[in-house]
Amino acid sequence: MSDTADNSQLHAELGWNPGHNLWLIAFTVTLATFMEVLDTSVANVALPHIAGGLAAGQDESSWVLTSYLVSNAIVLPLSGWLSSIFGRKRFYMTCVALFTVGSLLCGIAPSLPLLIFFRVLQGAGGGGLQPSEQAILADTFPPAKRGMAFAMYGMAVVVAPALGPTIGGWITDNYSWRWIFFMNIPIGILSVFLTSLLVSDPPWLKGKKAGGIKVDYIGFGLLALGLGALQVVLDKGEREDWFETRYIVALTVISVICLIAVYFWERYHKHPIIEVRLFNDRTFLMACIMLFMVGFVLYATTLLLPQLAQTLLGYTAQLAGLMIMPGGLALMVSMPLVGFLLSRYDARLLIAFGLVVLTAAMFSMAHRFELGVDFGTMVWARVFQASALGFLFIPINTAAYSYLPRDKNNAASGLINLFRNIGASVGISFVTTMLARRAQFHQSTLAAHANAFNPQFKAAVQGTANAFTASSSVAAQHAAYGTLYGTILREANMIAYLDNFWLLGIAALVMTPFVFLMKRPPKGTTASAH
Repeated sequence: MSDTADNSQLHAELGWNPGHNLWLIAFTVTLATFMEVLDTSVANVALPHIAGGLAAGQDESSWVLTSYLVSNAIVLPLSGWLSSIFGRKRFYMTCVALFTVGSLLCGIAPSLPLLIFFRVLQGAGGGGLQPSEQAILADTFPPAKRGMAFAMYGMAVVVAPALGPTIGGWITDNYSWRWIFFMNIPIGILSVFLTSLLVSDPPWLKGKKAGGIKVDYIGFGLLALGLGALQVVLDKGEREDWFETRYIVALTVISVICLIAVYFWERYHKHPIIEVRLFNDRTFLMACIMLFMVGFVLYATTLLLPQLAQTLLGYTAQLAGLMIMPGGLALMVSMPLVGFLLSRYDARLLIAFGLVVLTAAMFSMAHRFELGVDFGTMVWARVFQASALGFLFIPINTAAYSYLPRDKNNAASGLINLFRNIGASVGISFVTTMLARRAQFHQSTLAAHANAFNPQFKAAVQGTANAFTASSSVAAQHAAYGTLYGTILREANMIAYLDNFWLLGIAALVMTPFVFLMKRPPKGTTASAH
């Protein structure tokens, strides 16, 4: 009897009956998210193997990643509009099916051009997954339980990138790079089956018909061109020396003009394909900016830590993946706790706490890491950082829906995920550029002291030369200089990594005061009071 009463109260809070156990629905939509995010990080690791398998150069093979990111970025903000035309459940199942079929085609691709084309299809399917899933969770769970639902979903989003390098390294070392795509097929089939069985659209999404909506071709064209150009700039900028290359400058100008134009065009259009007017809500706007920063720091450190371990500390790809994996386990522990705390405390306090902890974690890495750092220190540093992300991802996502009408959840989810993904792309480009520039700077600074007039350097050369006494004195001198130059390079690169950790910590710290520009969540809820 009490279960019936609880269900009746739950349905009254939601305004409709989802028809099945809410946690089964959450598991169903989380499954596809994990598949998509894992595949992205696994593909990054397997890129050299793909290049070798298809007889392509490293620069050519990078389009395997870029093509996916471009199509993914274009579909992300369109997902709400497409859901309103086709129905959210139908659109979501189509995206899962397209991603799964795209994975199969990528796995059997006989050449690089075809692989790139199939990655575009796969990216288009992947772009619609996360926004649809977040909207499904926001509509399926009542405000008081929404934090726990996003905790379950968040584990997939942030744990998958941590597991990806390890899984990718193991698959490519022991099997073939094609299996990084084939492994998606059974998960995709299971996801489509469970979605058809368990997920349904709420009544407020069922009244729109495709024939009643006009297609905004100008808005779509501006958006596709702007986001596509932006992703190419972020992906290729460092390799092409940024604005020293004409086509990077041209694409940057095109991106800026198109994105500014699409904002004003969509703001005043009667049937916008993206709801830029949602930015009028201060809380939603700040949530998007915060998620941009979360994506920025998360993906930047996920790139930096394995790269540092492999290039300077001599780790294998698999060992580097094992080094960052415990961070995923820390998230699995922290996220349910954060979901529980959200039902009792102001989301803004949890976000501010998360940013402070993230700042401390980044500063700790910058202070404790060195060329002789041990495996355990790096593992615990990653765990420290990952524990902070749980206090960011869930409260920010939950707060984003606090004051939005429930029929705007689809459009909001697309924009939220777009900001996080662009943040990830900007973060990776930023740290890659800073790593190269700061390494050059520190190399020049250290080399300036490596001259015959520096008594410490002369002593170091003499001491090193003595280690080569089996060779002639001239050969020993040359060997000593070579050894010391290699040491300078390693030290310069290490300091460049530390500079990046300092900068990421400062970025997190600067964001902390802006948390309180968000409005206080409605009393007694963790999310929207519809």
